[in-house]
Amino acid sequence: MKKSKIAALFLFGIGCSAIGFSQVDAPTTPPEESPMPMKPEMTEIWEPQVEKITPGEKPGDAPSDAIVLFDGENLDQWVSQANTENAAPWAIKDGYFEVVPGTGGIQTKMKFGDAQIHIEWSAPDKVENSGQGRGNSGLFLQNRYELQILDSYNNRSYSNGQAGSIYKDVPPLVNAMRSPDKWNVYDVIYTAPRFKDGKIDQKAKITVLHNGVVVQNNTTIQGLTLYIGLHNYPEAHEEDVIALQDHGTKVQFRNIWVRKL
Repeated sequence: MKKSKIAALFLFGIGCSAIGFSQVDAPTTPPEESPMPMKPEMTEIWEPQVEKITPGEKPGDAPSDAIVLFDGENLDQWVSQANTENAAPWAIKDGYFEVVPGTGGIQTKMKFGDAQIHIEWSAPDKVENSGQGRGNSGLFLQNRYELQILDSYNNRSYSNGQAGSIYKDVPPLVNAMRSPDKWNVYDVIYTAPRFKDGKIDQKAKITVLHNGVVVQNNTTIQGLTLYIGLHNYPEAHEEDVIALQDHGTKVQFRNIWVRKL
């Protein structure tokens, strides 16, 4: 046999051995399993069912699950802040009530934490004074954190003290004030602060619509409303009352309701 044929046969044998090894002896990797295909029902939530309520007939009307704090008739849901054993001392008028300057603030009998609040208010029709002396009151959440009420219509004051501000904390995004002869509306979504081991864990948050315009957008409240000094959270607390301030001027209120969140 010629040398060239011998060499060819030798190489053919090596090739066959290599092929046989790769087919028989080489480790194999199992094929990956395909993930289960998603179906529409896999992301559907059926239980529990969402609670049904009846909304108000028109914007501003209380829904069926609201706690009505003033419906135009009486102040039975409120007491005097000066003496909580006494009835609220403010004056009931034709479908609204009015601050009686010098009698002190009023507060709710009930306590609240997270809440949706609707309140309508108006400065006196007759414009008197200026700055902080004109149609001044305040909506206090948990009796601590003030959403400012002030006649800010053509009335310059410090920005974090005008209507729609978190008083001495955060100015409103815009001035949406109506003239004194018209009613203003606050719609508030309030998230109470959370505490852990007696210390602040999550600060309070607030969103405010003033006459339908967003003036506070998920704003962080830095702490207790203080006239002097930086705001802070010195102590833990639970749910507490909603209060309205007597700042020495005749501010009017109507149609107040709250939903616990």
